[in-house]
Amino acid sequence: MKVLRSICFTHNLFLHRNLSRTPVSLSSFSRHFHSSNPRFALNSLETDGTQTTPHVWTAHEGLTGGLSTSCSRQESITQGNELGSGDEADADSETERTYGKAKNANLSDVDETQKAKGNTELMSRKKASVNGSGLGDMFGNKKKGKGKTKWVCQNCGHSEVQWWGVCRSCDRSGTMESVLEVETKNRGLEYSETLARSWLPKDAGDVEPVRLIDVNRGVELTDYRIPLLGPFGSEVARVLGGGLVPGSLVLIGGDPGVGKSTLLLQMAALIAEGHNCDQPACVVYVSGEESVIQISSRAERMKIGANELYLYAGTDIEDILVKIQPLSPRVLIVDSIQTVYLKEVTGSAGGLSQAGHVTKAGDIAGPRVLEHIVDAVLYLEGEKCSSHRLLRSVKNRFGSVDELGIFEMSQLGLQTVLNPSEMFLSDQNSDSEFLAGVAVAVIMDGSRAFLIEIQALCVSSSTVSRHVNGIQESRADMIISVLAKQAGLKIQENAVFLNVVSGVSLTETAGDLAIAASICSSFLEFPIPSGVAFIGEIGLGGELRMVSRMDKRVSTVAKLGYKKCIVPESAVNSLAALDLGEMEMIGCNDLKGVINTVFTKN
Repeated sequence: MKVLRSICFTHNLFLHRNLSRTPVSLSSFSRHFHSSNPRFALNSLETDGTQTTPHVWTAHEGLTGGLSTSCSRQESITQGNELGSGDEADADSETERTYGKAKNANLSDVDETQKAKGNTELMSRKKASVNGSGLGDMFGNKKKGKGKTKWVCQNCGHSEVQWWGVCRSCDRSGTMESVLEVETKNRGLEYSETLARSWLPKDAGDVEPVRLIDVNRGVELTDYRIPLLGPFGSEVARVLGGGLVPGSLVLIGGDPGVGKSTLLLQMAALIAEGHNCDQPACVVYVSGEESVIQISSRAERMKIGANELYLYAGTDIEDILVKIQPLSPRVLIVDSIQTVYLKEVTGSAGGLSQAGHVTKAGDIAGPRVLEHIVDAVLYLEGEKCSSHRLLRSVKNRFGSVDELGIFEMSQLGLQTVLNPSEMFLSDQNSDSEFLAGVAVAVIMDGSRAFLIEIQALCVSSSTVSRHVNGIQESRADMIISVLAKQAGLKIQENAVFLNVVSGVSLTETAGDLAIAASICSSFLEFPIPSGVAFIGEIGLGGELRMVSRMDKRVSTVAKLGYKKCIVPESAVNSLAALDLGEMEMIGCNDLKGVINTVFTKN
């Protein structure tokens, strides 16, 4: 500390007192610091131009109270407090440690050859002072690598060479952060013996083009899919298109805490157990976010105890492949992909070069390289205030992307919901006058039909003319205008409020008839009887039109125990062959027919 304090004191004196930029000898600061380093002197040659000065460093020893001197010849001289008392040897040493005493006039008398020689020696001494026993060794000066700064969006991964307040790719503000890219000698995507190993036996000499009809010849259907049995497995298999395909890559995304790890752990246990129809198989669950003890604790809470389920915590891909290769697992689960990394690829784990890019929220953003590589992309969705979870497919090379899986989060994990329509319906009581303005619509999500509840409220005197939740405003305006023009309802002076229960967004036209029925019920103050559902699209002339998948919608209404279903007249004849049980299917041509059928006291 004393040596560093002396250096700082000497440096400050040198800067503040030498304003004229004239050569200054460091011997004037002999009590603090002595140096023969040419960096601190403009004249490093003796008066004859031939004598070179050795590199000498002298520092104050705090314990002994003396000075310790070392030179470039690795000579160490320890001197007492009597240094500089006047003897001849000390005078010579003091002369060697003094710089800047050569006059500029002497240098002017030297010829051009001597000047060139002196400049060469000066440059060599400067280089030696940095790489040898000079300041470079004391302070550890190193040549810094070249680098440039980029601004990367933390939401979508878009990069810019300069800062912008708003990301020009995703239009999000406050997401641009600076990233310093240092030019280093990286190996890039070099050959990796671990990654080049193939788990499937393959002889390069036997690979040749094969006819399409010969690909699946002799292959059993049970070997083409890994079955997922049970209520939970059947719901997941519905979204995947029938089960897991061997050799495929499946990416599951979703918000933090929505239940992705729970879903993967249940799937791993399901495959490892095998149940009765399938043999147990080895499954490895690799986690880069949790320890093995944490995963085991969650499995114990969920009553999971499969014998062939192995747990491993790690983030190095090559290390993971080496550890699991002796097990030869049937399924490998990595939780999560943004935590693992590859040594041969530059960048941090979860970055654009390593994982694709996957955001903190679990969404696949940026160039979507990872989404193009995998075979299937699933999203697990859910509201924080609700225990229900929706698993939908946005990409599937082996099945449809229109399927939807519905689960409910419980203490034992995700459970299958047998009646999904219960999520969107409330208990109705036809004897209550407060239920006026409620109608049931039937919508499709994938291959499944859902019943949702639409609410309407008409107020004669209100400062707000119209407010809509879950319904397209343009669609709501059109239906209200058709009711006023074609059905003859005097609702021009009423404020209309529309809402879809449970926060569902109604985007298809099959809910037009239910919206009109709810508005009529609120305006006429006539509750719709329980057990009535509405399916149909409304035209500008007030006519009712058919929608797609009418048979699936009507069959779902009948299975849920509804008594009546209001549909377009054209759908009655086409659906006459359906077995609807006790449910009555009523056909109407226009809105006036619906009002006369539903809102009439028997």
